[in-house]
Amino acid sequence: MKKLAGNLEVSPLGLGCMGFSQSYPPFLEKKESIKSIRGAFDIGYTLFDTAEVYGPFTNEELLGEALEPIRNEVVIATKFGHNLHGRFPAERRLTSEKEDIRLAIEGSLKRLRTDRIDLLYQHRVDPLVPIEEVALEMEKLIKEGKVLHWGLSEASQKTIRAAHAVCPLTAVQSEYSLFFRDHEKDTIPLCEKLGIGFVAFSPLGRQMLTGEIKKGSVFPEGDFRHDAPKYLGKNLEANLELVDFVKARAEKKGCTAAQFALAWTMAKHDFIVPIPGTKNMGRMRENFDSRSVRFTKEELEAIDDALGKIKLAGNRYNAVMDAQLDKDTP
Repeated sequence: MKKLAGNLEVSPLGLGCMGFSQSYPPFLEKKESIKSIRGAFDIGYTLFDTAEVYGPFTNEELLGEALEPIRNEVVIATKFGHNLHGRFPAERRLTSEKEDIRLAIEGSLKRLRTDRIDLLYQHRVDPLVPIEEVALEMEKLIKEGKVLHWGLSEASQKTIRAAHAVCPLTAVQSEYSLFFRDHEKDTIPLCEKLGIGFVAFSPLGRQMLTGEIKKGSVFPEGDFRHDAPKYLGKNLEANLELVDFVKARAEKKGCTAAQFALAWTMAKHDFIVPIPGTKNMGRMRENFDSRSVRFTKEELEAIDDALGKIKLAGNRYNAVMDAQLDKDTP
């Protein structure tokens, strides 16, 4: 088990559950999804990550049904922050007004079939609501027992500092992998300084680091990668240099490319918990077994040195999603 801040104990890897309902078709039948989620628990996963916007709502409903028999043995993380409750026009994509937070929490509790949310994230920072107000509302929800821990997703350093000063954060969730390392310069060192856990989503680069995406791969409409610049055309072709590097190093290490990538993520800091997403139980086992892959300090330094010579191409988000990110101004 690993400890995030606030004595929240979770498995060394969590399960990102978004792909059961959106972004990565085809989707399993409900019965098969429930079987896979419960199978993940049998493998050893205790942290299950969802959000009200996944579906929307259907992913939480799925987890609620799947995890109900083992509710007291798992940690459920969900998220609020999107304009899903009809109080604003569609142009306002994000909202963290107090009323919307409350609507989100009550809905999540019902769909998840639980009386508390173990870890609640603000999914994206709302530029129209001061983060201090959000933190105060989280403080109230924690005192009420509806939320046990809270965190931020894809937040800037400024926002993390301001939120943590009002109501201490247990975790910051952001993308981090061999395929996206930007947070090594700012967010991860800040989390270490403040004693906040870091939850790494897309630690396999949305399948890129498994080695299964090839030159010329085309993603169907509805797949996240369909219009994400990193996975298109010449960008994709350029990024395969990293994939070749990972596959070669994994072979020398005696593990799969996915295990190499996940083990590297966990080896960087003991407060980092990756949450790879998969619907396949074989992949779940493969990913979980990455815990046995170890790196020496010298190996990590050599990997980092080699990564610095590989030039990656393309943004990770399309223009609409990129505009929602909370960024530190120079």
